[in-house]
Amino acid sequence: MEEIVINDTFITLNQLLKRTNHFESGGFIKFYINDEGVYVNEELEHRRGRKLYHQDIVKLKTGETFIVIQKSG
Repeated sequence: MEEIVINDTFITLNQLLKRTNHFESGGFIKFYINDEGVYVNEELEHRRGRKLYHQDIVKLKTGETFIVIQKSG
């Protein structure tokens, strides 16, 4: 499970996927979320703007898993 560290209260699903470097472009991310969807805390999600908070878990259908970690301080 890869940690995605954020400084703010939340990050959008689209922003998180951009930071993972698993996608070629933002357009491909949009296509992937709309067509395939990703799992957020084990629920299928198709909204690119879904807000993700500390300890939320994102899983791609290919198996890659990410956890949101809010940097304190």
